[in-house]
Amino acid sequence: MHSLLIGFFVFSLLGILSYVFPKDGIHLTENVSLFFPNPINLFANQSKATNVEKLIEAVEKIDTTFKIEELPLETLKKIALESPTDSNSELFDLDSNQIDTEIENNSSSPKILLTNIQSKNKVPLKKFFDALINLKQNPKSIRVMHYGDSQIEGDRITDYLRLKFQGQFGGQGPGLLTLMPVTPSVINKINLSEGWNYYNVFTSKDKRVNHGNFGVLAGFNRFAPYKKITDTSSILTASFSITTTKLGGSNAMSYKKLRLFYGGSKKKTWCEFYDGPALISADSLASGGFLNVHDYSVGNGSNTHWFKFKGKDSPDFYGLSLESDQGVMVDNVAMRGSSGTFFHHMNKDQMITFYNYLNVKLIILQFGGNALPAITDPQMAENYAGYIKYQIATLKKMAPNSSMLFIGPSDMSMKVGTEYITYPLLETLRNELKKVVLESGCAFYDMYDSMGGKNSMPVWVDERMAAKDYIHFSPQGARKIATLLYAEIIKEYNLYLKSKN
Repeated sequence: MHSLLIGFFVFSLLGILSYVFPKDGIHLTENVSLFFPNPINLFANQSKATNVEKLIEAVEKIDTTFKIEELPLETLKKIALESPTDSNSELFDLDSNQIDTEIENNSSSPKILLTNIQSKNKVPLKKFFDALINLKQNPKSIRVMHYGDSQIEGDRITDYLRLKFQGQFGGQGPGLLTLMPVTPSVINKINLSEGWNYYNVFTSKDKRVNHGNFGVLAGFNRFAPYKKITDTSSILTASFSITTTKLGGSNAMSYKKLRLFYGGSKKKTWCEFYDGPALISADSLASGGFLNVHDYSVGNGSNTHWFKFKGKDSPDFYGLSLESDQGVMVDNVAMRGSSGTFFHHMNKDQMITFYNYLNVKLIILQFGGNALPAITDPQMAENYAGYIKYQIATLKKMAPNSSMLFIGPSDMSMKVGTEYITYPLLETLRNELKKVVLESGCAFYDMYDSMGGKNSMPVWVDERMAAKDYIHFSPQGARKIATLLYAEIIKEYNLYLKSKN
């Protein structure tokens, strides 16, 4: 009995203290302050949780099969005459209000905005859509390149887009890969011998590199350092292997071609390629040039491939690609720590050649999260958006035949007392980014609104849809947001086909 009375007295005292304690805390020293949780704050987000939970439930109800209907032959012929890239189409039956009708808002909860892809253009992704329409009458491969920060590491979000695009339009393989990924991929395992180095431009330009030929992955690998090569220089050996696992699904394992992209070597490099245990090719890789490509046929029952190199100098290896000759390739280009303001440091001529060779038709940019913590006033948000506008202008010159989609930052939380709340200037940054993206004639997808808006991240964490850093999606959450994104892309494609018909 005495214990209950003491407990009641202590909790009552703490409750009173929580109400009278200064909201801004008591500052003991310059770096030390005392805070006390306010019970109002502890329960402030409960009304928001219901809405976001309904949003997450609504995503589960989206029909991801996207029923396909062939357009009439007469329409296809008409499209082919109108444009050399408009020669076939597929109609996806998707109700644009499908998600919105699943969400019930009330006056006590913030409005949840499930945004469309926004653009000042009538058809926001026309070049990409035209390429999709053309795939059946002109079988070839086209590419979607998804650039982003650590939010897409480990193939998050991209893997679902790849799965759905290839399921609807054809294509096999995981696409472009760097030899030294920052985060191991679930789909591919790469093992390198000793001596390899990585040089990138996406955080800051590597000072060891005196040129701008970084390739479309914004980084390359070498097994020899940059140095003067003479007749007496020693011969170096190196190797790497790549294995595609079953975790990527049968489609990811069904690629028939491996492409090696390289350039810049001062001397020829001897290269042996093994498909499983079988030696498939033994030849020299060319010296010089900012883009050389070597294709290897694979698919003989093995999903492990070996490269063995020997030479006095190393090429700059821009990456390799596991792909098919037809359909849609979707590349995950994750750049930890990057704010997306690096494209102007790259060789424009090389990038134009690279993008044309790969037949890139859609470039997705997903940046802003790394810049947000350093933004302390609206002017800084406007300045960062201006940098992004310059990068978009640079990319449009490098890839004039590609559509461009910018994905705004997700909700991100900072801890204040016992609460996790949205960064104060996140919405300001989102608004500035959307402004410059639309002014640039590109499409914008608002991930912040799509996941529920202000203070939605804690609910995603509670639902195990996001990590406890209150920044990154979990694999489950990434699948949810990718489902919303793909549904919006297909809805726009559906509307475009209806206008054609």
